[in-house]
Amino acid sequence: MDLILASTSPYRRALLERLGLPFRCRAPGVDEDALKNQGLSPRELADRLAIAKADAVARLEPNPAAIVIGSDQLVAFEGRVLGKPGSVDRAVEQLLSLSGRDHELITAMAVIQGSHVIQHTDVARLHVRPLSQSEIERYVLADQPIDCAGAYKLESRGIVLFEQIDCADHSAITGLPLMALTTILRDLGVPIP
Repeated sequence: MDLILASTSPYRRALLERLGLPFRCRAPGVDEDALKNQGLSPRELADRLAIAKADAVARLEPNPAAIVIGSDQLVAFEGRVLGKPGSVDRAVEQLLSLSGRDHELITAMAVIQGSHVIQHTDVARLHVRPLSQSEIERYVLADQPIDCAGAYKLESRGIVLFEQIDCADHSAITGLPLMALTTILRDLGVPIP
């Protein structure tokens, strides 16, 4: 079995390690901005990015039996995508806009083996508790979520920001839907557990 994660994300790597399977990581090298400028809905964008990442790595892979996993995650708020803030100030700004409100966390995954493509998308609905600017600033300084969509890390201190999270698979909200991935891998003949 040759399992490849089309990602350099340490979060996705840590999630896939939970399955106890040998795998390797490869950077997908996808121009995400080109897709982001096509006017797609947040879900369509996440789906296309996941496929593009898996496909980019699969095309470079000499082993046709390799199983390539691509994933993308984004925050949808009021019909627009909130990306990675990139700075402390932008993280605070994003969290202020989410305070006391609902948003969706969309996690799309594509698994490619040869010409076989399997897609799965998980949509979680999250409700952020009402937060003051000082609470948000303390959180951002503590967790440094500047490289995370929505400016929070649910797998860390970010859980304190939320009143309610509705989702089918908790691992999806941290970057890779492991329950769906396990089903897909088993269907492809990968022995789990």
